[in-house]
Parts: sequence; C-alpha cells; structure tokens
Amino acid sequence: MPSPYRALFAAPGSAAFSAAGLVGRMPLSMMGIGIVTMISQLTGRYGLAGALSATLALSAALLGPQISRLVDQYGQRRVLRPATLVALAAAAVLLPAAHHGWPDWVLFVCAAGIGAVPSLGAMIRARWAAIYRDTPRLHTAYSFESVVDELCFIFGPILSIGLSTRWFPEAGPLLAACFLAAGVLWLTSQRATEPPPHPRAGRGGGSALRAPGLQVLVGTFAATGAIFGAVDVVTVAFADEQGHKGAASLVLALYATGSCLAGLLFGLVRFAGAPERRWFLGICAMAVSMIPFLLVGNLPSLAVALFLAGLSVAPTMITTMGLIEQHVPRAKLTEGMTWVSTGLAVGVALGSSVSGRVIDASGARAGYGVPVVSGAVAVAVGLLGYRRLSRPVTRREGLHEHHSEREQRHGERRTGLGEVRPEAAGYGEDRDGENRPVA
Repeated sequence: MPSPYRALFAAPGSAAFSAAGLVGRMPLSMMGIGIVTMISQLTGRYGLAGALSATLALSAALLGPQISRLVDQYGQRRVLRPATLVALAAAAVLLPAAHHGWPDWVLFVCAAGIGAVPSLGAMIRARWAAIYRDTPRLHTAYSFESVVDELCFIFGPILSIGLSTRWFPEAGPLLAACFLAAGVLWLTSQRATEPPPHPRAGRGGGSALRAPGLQVLVGTFAATGAIFGAVDVVTVAFADEQGHKGAASLVLALYATGSCLAGLLFGLVRFAGAPERRWFLGICAMAVSMIPFLLVGNLPSLAVALFLAGLSVAPTMITTMGLIEQHVPRAKLTEGMTWVSTGLAVGVALGSSVSGRVIDASGARAGYGVPVVSGAVAVAVGLLGYRRLSRPVTRREGLHEHHSEREQRHGERRTGLGEVRPEAAGYGEDRDGENRPVA
C-alpha cells in the first residue's frame, strides 16, 4: 500500500472501523440485484422483480437521510442498531414470503422495510472526518473509502447473482443480510472512534438540506445517478443483443475497476486551488465520457468505453465528499453525506426506468442516449449552482456552538461574503480554537 494510505491507519482503531464499513457496505450492491434474481427465478415475473428493487431504492432514499440525521443527534450506536434490526426483520419476512408465494403487497412492504438499512459509507466517512478534519489526510481517507465503494460494486453483484443462481434463489439476499448484521454490529462496538453526537435545539434543528451548497450537490448527483442507472440497464440489454448476456457483469465490472484505479491515484495527489472547480471539471468529464457509448458496436469496444468512463467517477465523488464537509455544519455532516447518496439513488431509479422504456421502443444502442442526456443535465445543474459552492459555511452548529453573529465576528477578518480569511499558513483559527480550511 502506498505510504499516504499506510499513514491513514496510524490512527488507533481506523483499520477496524474501515474494515467493518467494507463488510457492512456489501449489501449496497447485493440486496437490490439479489431481490431481482430471487424473484425472477422463483416467479419468472421480471416486472415484479424490478418494481420491488425500485421500492427498496426509493425507500432507502427517503429513510436514509432521516436515519443519518438521528445519528448526528444521538450517535451511531444508538441509532444504527435499531435501524438495522428493522431492515433485517423485513428481510427475514421477505425471503419466506417470496419462497411460498405470499401476496405481492407483503413483498412490497418488506422491500420498503429493508430501505431502513443505514448508510454505512456516510458513517465511516464521518469517523475519518472526526480524526483528520482540516488535514490533507482527509482527502486520502475519502479516496480510500471511494475505492472501497467500488470494490463492493465489483464483487457484490457477482456474489449475489452467483449464489442465487447456483445454490438457491434466496441465497444472495440472505448473504447480503448477514453482511449487514455483521458490519453494523462490528462498527457500533467500536466506541472510541465514534464521532460525538450533536443534540440540536433551536435554530440548529433544521435539515442539512437547507444548506445552498448541499442543494447543488444533491441536484447534480440526482442527474449523475441517472447516468449510473441507465448505463447498468442498457449495458445488460446491449450484451443480450450481442448474444452474450452473461458477459454483462464482467463488462460492468470494468466500469467500477476504472473508478477504483482512478480513486487510488487521486488519493495520492495534493491539489491546489478551489475544490469546486475540480468538482465541476469532474462532472464535465463524466458527461463527456458518455458520448463514446453512442458509437460502440461490440462488447470489446463497450468494455474499453466503460473503463475510460469509470476514470472520472471516483475522483468526482471524492471531491464531492470534501465539499460536503465544507458546506454542511459539523453537527449535520452524516446527514449531509447521506443526502448525496439519496440524490444518487433517486437518479438511479429514474435512469433505470427511462432507459428501459427507450430500449423497449428503440433498442439498446438508442438507450445510451439516456446517460448522454443525464450527463448534460448534471453539467447544467452544476453550472447554475456553481456560485453557491464557492461560499462554504463559516460556522459549525452543535449543542455548545450557538453564538450570535457579533460573537462569531469577534477576532475574525471576513470578506463581504462572510468567509474567514486565513493566516499565511493556509488555515485560519476560529474562536473555538479549531483550524478551518480555506475555501
């Protein structure tokens, strides 16, 4: 492992909570596709399978930010274990319900209940932020976690589909539930690295989504999620048209592999300049990388196009997490990270639905027009909201951090936009004695 990544784990407990996050995040890429595989094998009803997967995604999009908001208020251990129990109970009912042919409404209720699964990626990143906030190592930590995300998406579907097709239909979702239980139990048992809760009162009780910068990030990543959802569906259809449907998972794995490699390299580089500029260039790169899909004519050329497109994914996600840390008050950091995941989830559901209709009407090649349009929308939203991203928050909200504007201005030099100008070292010290990065 390169030395910057080795240095991350010098912090006591960091290797353990990161490993727990890897285990607990496997269901992110396993549960949805596992339900589709299970239902299609047991009933042959692909429409029902897709509807259940969409119900799970939308439920997670609705419940995820609320769970993370409670985590910020009460702590990870107190919230994650009850939320995980709800998700596991729903999964425990779904499997026999599907096996014995119970009414469809039972399946939909269970799929919605599984949406209570917590966003483990946000929990792990919040722990890294608590350790390395305002240091260059936080960038490396976010890079490492993006690589972990991609590893989950490379191996998760292979495990889920392989078990359900070669062992028994319920095996994929069952293993995903086991990963979830083990990961959450392992993570929440590690109290030393758990970020302190921030109970809210008065003006600190609003949603993190009220932050203008976060609104831009969530809106942009809703369009970006449509790219991901469309690419997955259209790639499977394209491989089917080429007579090699089984190769779709391997071709899609190259998309995640490109992102994984780019994330590793990105974490080794120290960047100067405004992070919002890098973020917007990343969004533009993701949009442009969709154009070659309109020209591919076979699976090898598609594989190359997917690998190259993946190179822009992880760096953009890493920069996004850094921007969230700047634009969301510390007391709402976990919720803010989860809102971006929610935007992605909504976009994935929308992109999958729209691309499926285009494929039915005009074929797989035409379906690649959906990610191209989605990329253009992401660029447009990012451009319209770019100025908001240049204005990070200048205060952190928490139980003991409610100060008047006069108190906050005491001893600080500010610009007309309210930004704290740092000293020559590149960091400014606020009235609480904490270093804060320059926007």
